[in-house]
Amino acid sequence: MAGTFILGAAAAPTANATPQRPAVDLESWGVRIAAARAAATGIDWTACPEDWGLPAPIQCGYVTVPLDYAKPHGRTIKIAVDRIGNTGKPSERQGALLYNPGGPGGSGMRFPLRVTNKSPLWTKTAAAYDFVGFDPRGVGRSTPISCVDPQEFVKAPKADPVPDSEADKRAQRKLAREYADGCHERSGWMLPHMTTPNTARDMDVIRAALGEKKLNFLGVSYGTYLGGVYATLFPTHVRRMIVDSVVNPSREKIWYQANLDQDVAFEMRWNDWKKWVAANDAAYHIGDTPEKVQRQWETLRATAKKKPIGGVVGPAELISFFQGAPYYDSSWTVVATAWSKYLAGDEKALVEAAGPDLGDTRGNIAAENSNAVYTAVECADAKWPTDWRTWDRDNTALHQKYPFMTWSNAWMNLPCATWKGPQRTPVDVRSHAGLPPVLIVQAERDAATPYEGAVELHKRLKGSRLITEKNAGSHGVTSLVNACVNERVDAYLLEGKVDARDVTCEPHAVPKPAPAAPAAKASAAETPAAEAAPAARR
Repeated sequence: MAGTFILGAAAAPTANATPQRPAVDLESWGVRIAAARAAATGIDWTACPEDWGLPAPIQCGYVTVPLDYAKPHGRTIKIAVDRIGNTGKPSERQGALLYNPGGPGGSGMRFPLRVTNKSPLWTKTAAAYDFVGFDPRGVGRSTPISCVDPQEFVKAPKADPVPDSEADKRAQRKLAREYADGCHERSGWMLPHMTTPNTARDMDVIRAALGEKKLNFLGVSYGTYLGGVYATLFPTHVRRMIVDSVVNPSREKIWYQANLDQDVAFEMRWNDWKKWVAANDAAYHIGDTPEKVQRQWETLRATAKKKPIGGVVGPAELISFFQGAPYYDSSWTVVATAWSKYLAGDEKALVEAAGPDLGDTRGNIAAENSNAVYTAVECADAKWPTDWRTWDRDNTALHQKYPFMTWSNAWMNLPCATWKGPQRTPVDVRSHAGLPPVLIVQAERDAATPYEGAVELHKRLKGSRLITEKNAGSHGVTSLVNACVNERVDAYLLEGKVDARDVTCEPHAVPKPAPAAPAAKASAAETPAAEAAPAARR
């Protein structure tokens, strides 16, 4: 139970001490054993493998953690980590800053590239901190899991997620059941241990391996829930923590209700984007009112359903591509440009952006792995409805008012209804003695992590401060240019300063139309939070 985790974690000794086995709370005992072992071993830092795309002076290594923290002397797995040292003087160094971009299923290994690429938003922080990324358990180079052949996973076109009949629903239910079975068949040994609490424990072992007494952490999107769980289990191990674009940590929300809430928020942000497209009709020629833009969208869906564009882009692929606009303002011009070119008779840009690339074997492996981890973690973290009637009732009702994402999101999560691994009770996220102030950053109109989640986490973490970017909705606020936010992030990380009260910031600049910009899939380097993802991953 979560309460016993908290008690054990709060009483954790220093990393170099060998803990004695308690009568209860095996995971808390196990993480103390693993952390002590990691502190003694450290990390064997070397040049990163060339095919990892992480040039010097970035270094890579592995941290060994228990598969099951209740059995710390049993089977182990390796967690891939990378780092770049602080750019300032040794006297300026404040420690390591660990990062998680979201998902579940996102890789944090590109984080040190913010230093090598000289990202201006992170220059001051980089002078004081080593930037440390990691692949969470099951992701990328950290004992990756899989649920289906990657080439099959990306094949298109897939069935329209919006069902026309009960037969369509039965077909989607069959696909979801087969996907869950595939996860069990290909990765069943890992599935019971693919949980957010275990990843939080892995983070504490990484902290110890880095030689850090306390953790500095930046978590975006799902990374905010990971951070909240870490803060709950290890309150005295936190030095600084920023959570950006916040998952609602309420046990009642994790994860079924959280996904239903997304459907409402995505519709809101979809409407925001349609207004922007209409306001920039001189550039895109899609429609000069939101209503006309919506009609064009419905026409596009219907056309792709009748005859997939380029043979590979049907309604499912369109939703996966177009959802980038509600996610990130940086995708507004990308999506509008591809759509505008299609309407002008050039379908190539849309096909290249929304369709699969079967030749990109490495990218397809990463996409399938990311989806597998997303499913495994959300299915294992919490109990899900097993009665199809519950799913049918809730999503049918939501679709009436919020049609953009509802059914697509439902089918993505439906494998959890027939999941063959254990499903746990979520951690009761809240502050405990020793937790310092946590900085919470949130856009008011975020689609993937609705604003109410930030308010809820703020209530649960005593002494936390909430920065709200009003009238804005781009996911991943700390990677956007907004001085009101950027200056407070720097002040918190560099000096530990928080405002006396919560702060509301004006929105960042709205994107300017760029009709000549090439349409392309957003990459991990271009998206400020989790990698561009299918359906409604956080």
